[in-house]
Amino acid sequence: MSATTLEDPLNSHHPAAVLFDMDGTLVDSEKLWDIALQELAREYGGDLSVEARQSIIGTAMAESMRILHDDLGQPERDPAISAAWINARILELFRTGLPWRPGAFELLRAVRAAQIPTALVTSSPRALVEIALDTLGRDSFDTVVAGDEVVAAKPHPEPYLTAARRLGVPIERCVAIEDSPTGVASALASGAAVLAVPAEVALASTVGVHQVQSLTGVDLDLLAALLADRAAA
Repeated sequence: MSATTLEDPLNSHHPAAVLFDMDGTLVDSEKLWDIALQELAREYGGDLSVEARQSIIGTAMAESMRILHDDLGQPERDPAISAAWINARILELFRTGLPWRPGAFELLRAVRAAQIPTALVTSSPRALVEIALDTLGRDSFDTVVAGDEVVAAKPHPEPYLTAARRLGVPIERCVAIEDSPTGVASALASGAAVLAVPAEVALASTVGVHQVQSLTGVDLDLLAALLADRAAA
């Protein structure tokens, strides 16, 4: 798919691309992460606190393991060993199936039908993304930016900037869809218009971020309006 399609005046109101987060935004996978993280915490003789679990949402694996270790009072543990344990367990859990978040499938299908370029921009590593794509559809995205394929993970803007660069579109003409504070911060810092749909963690009201309770009913007109509202601001 060529981004030049969007230069047609009839499509000029559309975003240049739509950049989707994965966990908690498109698929309801955070509950599977809950299982794996709590199992590891108990393996280490403790329980992961609610506060630590919420802090982990949307973070890269190394940071997640640091939070888990600190929460358990075991900062000396090797994050690489813990990450390997989590990756092996979450791979098993992902293979059991991933339910779509409300409205996510319909929105993704509408964006693809309009021939708008799409990217999957996730903190999850490529091995997990490959399994998730069995649910999401391997032809649903023009590019995928996995968490282990960038130098700086969310909340740094690099993942979203990388997606826009690969698609050959200006980030300022993109809409990013996120569910977590970490992801929203990454998307906002990149310069994209941001649509936030909270899942496991409540999101504070933030200037420049449009928040909805669900992707149900979100359509191309709303995505276009996000860009128009920012241009008029």
